[in-house]
Amino acid sequence: MKRKVLKFQTLNGSAKIPQFAHDDDAGFDIFSNEDVTISKGKIYGVSVGISSEIPKGCYVSIRDKSGLAINDGIHVMGGVIDAGYRGEWKVILINLGKKNFKVEKGNKIAQGILEELVKTKIVKTTILKSSKRGIGGFGSTGK
Repeated sequence: MKRKVLKFQTLNGSAKIPQFAHDDDAGFDIFSNEDVTISKGKIYGVSVGISSEIPKGCYVSIRDKSGLAINDGIHVMGGVIDAGYRGEWKVILINLGKKNFKVEKGNKIAQGILEELVKTKIVKTTILKSSKRGIGGFGSTGK
């Protein structure tokens, strides 16, 4: 399997470039570059102190760390880094937990997955093909 090259630049001396915990992991860990407390119910963009050069035809999807999600109620809000973006990455977190959450510099706060882009052509239409599901949604298949 040919590996794609994802380049990172640190923007200050304390920033850590992402890394894989295990060779067969899909996601690479992303580390905080600041100390901050996220109050319960609040959203905050955590600085990670890096910028990147993502291969053409790819993007990075930012995802939750499962341990933070289940143990602390920390969820990633948004999270697509486009190939042409060269600015600082931030990870937008929301605290859905029951108590304030302290982020310390160097903590793993999210994971990134390099994905290949499927170019999409968007077309306006007045008629859609029917499907078995149709307009059923929001619990239409039962529990």
